[in-house]
Amino acid sequence: MMNELFGISSFLPDMTGLLASFSMQGVGVATAVVSATGLLIGLFLGVAAKKFEVEVDERELQVRDLLPGANCGGCGYAGCDACAKAIVLDEAPINVCPVANQETYEQIGKVMGKTAEEAEKKVAFVKCAGTCDKTEVKYEYFGVRDCKMAASVPGKGNKKCGYGCLGFGSCVKVCAFDAIHIVDGIAVVDKEKCTGCTKCTAECPNNLIEMVPSKARTLVTCSSNDKGRDVKYACSIGCIGCKLCVKACEYDAIHVENNLATIDYSKCTNCGKCAAVCPSKVIQIQSA
Repeated sequence: MMNELFGISSFLPDMTGLLASFSMQGVGVATAVVSATGLLIGLFLGVAAKKFEVEVDERELQVRDLLPGANCGGCGYAGCDACAKAIVLDEAPINVCPVANQETYEQIGKVMGKTAEEAEKKVAFVKCAGTCDKTEVKYEYFGVRDCKMAASVPGKGNKKCGYGCLGFGSCVKVCAFDAIHIVDGIAVVDKEKCTGCTKCTAECPNNLIEMVPSKARTLVTCSSNDKGRDVKYACSIGCIGCKLCVKACEYDAIHVENNLATIDYSKCTNCGKCAAVCPSKVIQIQSA
């Protein structure tokens, strides 16, 4: 019996070694299979990437590097990458970016083999002069300090004039260039900082911010379409639609539409005659 047991015990080390050998061989095989699979997948991905590679026009990268990188959306495209692609595909003019300057347009023109036309820069202008001393409030507003929220309450805000600036600064919040601030109850644009991205125009619920040529000096600081008596009741500096400015203009550059004076900047010479005869002083001549 002891001999038999002794035979089995002597056989056990051999079995252990054999199992260990099989185990090492299994690990080696598994490693080889995983490595081969990874290699095949890598080769497949490499071939697929080459096969389905989307070629990028080198000009697109060059134009993108020339753009300011503001990603403001003022060009109408979803950021500077999309803008550069549109320019290269001839879907947009080379001066489509409102933030860039003429020098940048010329550099983009060289990349595209085109002549950069002189682009007239435009800046935001707030068509309201209803400061705290010019217009009164109808009630105290205690809601969210946001123009769109305030415009949703009865009367389009708490001011007597339902057309003017609400003064809660929604336009200020969306401006990435620190070009617009609330001063004495109304939004005021710093033309030197304004890039013309148009974000503030889209944000204003009363649509009283418009883009005007940066060289424009004669401006109508009102957006009311009410008749004269109602305008004067709401604001002491509103346009009453008297048409004296129309008669004074020698260049057919100003007209009264919907009780509001409107300037055609393509005809305006900034002579100042319309401002001189305006009884409400709503037409203002700004300095250069």
